[in-house]
Amino acid sequence: MTRDALDAIGGIGSVVHEGETVFVKPNMVTLPWSSTTYNPFRLGECTKPEIVIAVVEECLKAGAREVIVGDGSQMPRFDWDGAVTLDGSTSLAREAARLGGRYRGRVRLACLDVDTTTWVEVPTGTSLGRVAVSSLVTEADRVISVPVAKTHKWAHLTLSLKNFIGTTPLERYGWVNSGNYDRVLLHRNDSSPRGFGRLFVDLARAAGPDLAIIDFSIGMEGDGPSTSTGGTPLDVATRLGSWLLLASTDPVAADATAARVMGQESPYVGDILRMAHEAGLGTICAESIELVGARLDDLRLEWRRAQVAG
Repeated sequence: MTRDALDAIGGIGSVVHEGETVFVKPNMVTLPWSSTTYNPFRLGECTKPEIVIAVVEECLKAGAREVIVGDGSQMPRFDWDGAVTLDGSTSLAREAARLGGRYRGRVRLACLDVDTTTWVEVPTGTSLGRVAVSSLVTEADRVISVPVAKTHKWAHLTLSLKNFIGTTPLERYGWVNSGNYDRVLLHRNDSSPRGFGRLFVDLARAAGPDLAIIDFSIGMEGDGPSTSTGGTPLDVATRLGSWLLLASTDPVAADATAARVMGQESPYVGDILRMAHEAGLGTICAESIELVGARLDDLRLEWRRAQVAG
């Protein structure tokens, strides 16, 4: 499905070119706790490894010099071998090693908090003024955001733009001393959905994503972004008849379309994605977005909203 989605937008070669460094940003928020009894992928909390593996291989086929898969998650260091495919046959770590041996390009899995050598201060329109972002993101030639579709009790939805919250350092913005590694200072600063949206729009502008691929296989509804916050796993196939991937070289258009699929265009598109559109990051108007492979009306789902304060 990932390769088909990429083919539909002109192939990965329209985005990634020979000799480039590519940063791939999945949502691995609860990967540190992955185990035989706790599977964040089947719970809809994390991006499926299968999608990431396919993206990495396609980038290598296009001649990428290096593909970095990275996230900040909720622990400074975590084991990428815990990112096991849904069929249990392999993991992201094993496939990264295999692909790195098969192609000329290098594959690197990065825990951003410990693997980032430099943090880049980028401006934000929130009261923070500036926020730190991993140089692995800002220095990459190409950036690909690969989120899983979820509701979010502080931001309405978490999609390809919100995904860049995970490129900021836990040490600076989290409650490290209490053992709670949420980026609490980012969530509580300008804590309304619009204020939080301003922050991740500014982070996305700094990252400059070239491609978004949104995972609509098993996502989350209700008070996401995790089961611990009150979210409920949602297997899209039970409501649509099959799984779905949305891919676009316009991440704002991808997020706007995803919000419409989830029946949550309002207020997300008008209140939050409008800021991204006004910043020149992409398109939000449905009439200006060409959807290839399906009609939007055939994809709309019942998707329970988060109870968002503010």
